[in-house]
Amino acid sequence: MKEITMDVLHDAAHRLLFDMSEEEYATLMEEFKTLIKQMDTIGKIKGLDEYEPMTFPFPCETSFLREDIAEEPLPRDEALANAGSKLDGQIKLPKVVL
Repeated sequence: MKEITMDVLHDAAHRLLFDMSEEEYATLMEEFKTLIKQMDTIGKIKGLDEYEPMTFPFPCETSFLREDIAEEPLPRDEALANAGSKLDGQIKLPKVVL
């Protein structure tokens, strides 16, 4: 695993287009130290590799989902009937990227 250093945290923040104060970086570094200790402790559990990783902590039944049935799509006018703002037959959305 890559070692977590202040340079790594600064680089990650830069790549995510945000920055923090040095105090916040120090706090984050302490949080990572705690997290890494916890991961090391979990990794020492005997027989852990015998278990399949979980994606969700509870059993999740998906048998209730309906079958996909191909149907005729709504006419454009009907699909756009409740849209607040329309432009050229499409829903007009606000710009979200600067």
